[in-house]
Amino acid sequence: MIALTVAEIAQIIDAEIVGLDAAAVITEYPEIDSRKITTGSFFVALPGERVDGNDYAKEAIANGARFAITTYNLGIPSFVVTDAAKALAQLATAVRLRMEHCIFIGITGSHGKTTTKDLLGHILSVRGECVVPSGSFNNEIGVPLTILHTTDSTQFCAVEMGARHMGDITSLCAIAKPHIGIVLVVGSAHLGEFGSREAIALAKSELVNALPEHGVAILGSYDPLTPHMGEGSSRKRITFGEKSSCNVRAADLEFREGMAHFDLVSESGRAPVALRLLGAHQVANALAAAATALEVGISIESVAAALSTAEPRSKWRMELHDVDELLIINDSYNANPESMQAALRTLVLLTQERGGSSWAILGKMHELGESEREEHLHIGRLASELGVDHLVAVGTELYLDGLELDPAAGDEMLTHYFLTQEEALQALDHIERGDVLLIKASRAEHLDELSEKLLANWQGEQE
Repeated sequence: MIALTVAEIAQIIDAEIVGLDAAAVITEYPEIDSRKITTGSFFVALPGERVDGNDYAKEAIANGARFAITTYNLGIPSFVVTDAAKALAQLATAVRLRMEHCIFIGITGSHGKTTTKDLLGHILSVRGECVVPSGSFNNEIGVPLTILHTTDSTQFCAVEMGARHMGDITSLCAIAKPHIGIVLVVGSAHLGEFGSREAIALAKSELVNALPEHGVAILGSYDPLTPHMGEGSSRKRITFGEKSSCNVRAADLEFREGMAHFDLVSESGRAPVALRLLGAHQVANALAAAATALEVGISIESVAAALSTAEPRSKWRMELHDVDELLIINDSYNANPESMQAALRTLVLLTQERGGSSWAILGKMHELGESEREEHLHIGRLASELGVDHLVAVGTELYLDGLELDPAAGDEMLTHYFLTQEEALQALDHIERGDVLLIKASRAEHLDELSEKLLANWQGEQE
């Protein structure tokens, strides 16, 4: 964190100081999990649904935290406040206002935020110190935590911004005050909360509307709503995509081993990119990061080179396990109709290259509201149209309910339904060398556990 005295922090968050010298300078960063505390951090005792962070404050101090922000006087070095979450936001807001030397970038969209953030952090590091959140910290807790990891030498800070309600992104922008706003795509995620894509677009456009008049909106061209955000304002608008009309685009796109190769094209030139990330959907994420990096003055050659060296960073997102001629794609972190379609296309592409059978092992997609049945059935039909060999539904029959396959018409996909992961694990004994398995569902389905068990079983059988 940037340097602040104990007295300054106490004033910012309206806190009682316990066991700390008011003149002492604080540069530590915050943690909300006492198990992750190390020397150089402090602990924020947040309330939880099942636990109270105050109960872990002493443990955090014992683990090396310099102090804690608590709502009780626990007799440890601390700032005592009435609301720890509010104090966290207040501190982040104050720090952001003092970071005049740093460019802040907000990222939102129905999917792709975390990968785009990872790519952007990798590229911007070419220019200077860049802070990006680890994992998917995209809410009223995650955004302040990210900002409070900045230092006096940080030149860039990228924050993810998610939304479950109207006004969520506006609130996050009030803390982060981004100079640049990236809107990736308006998709089907959270249809259950918002009711329509138009409502989702309205929520995502809060990022663009919160930018200063001299701010820059980086807008995807992958849906009909995003490219029009910010029209009529004085803000600079940059579009990215695969259309010739985009300001930053991918040309001569092809795939090798499921990974995109293309020429990055902008008004500043053209440079080749060879991604190390799996899936066609990564092109959009790469272009969003590239457009942002170009806007802050990084050369197109440097951007292309950085994209070509970026490795996957976040767990369970198109994570590859290639063991004894079996390829498992673990994409179990999240799922919505758009990301499911992209993952199925990648599955088929990789299977064609390897010559085995394709297995789409799918769990439920959450938060789709009234369109839930229709969206799942569409994915089932798409799997057949793409030529997936096996569609395995785990814990839900939504992919299969109403799915009509006609072998005489070329529908050769085999379908399987298992109520539990255990049943699925026992039944998946027809997997052979050369096969490719996609495991994908919303995070709440915990299909990462099935991925790990399948991998362990396969390794055991081959020994």
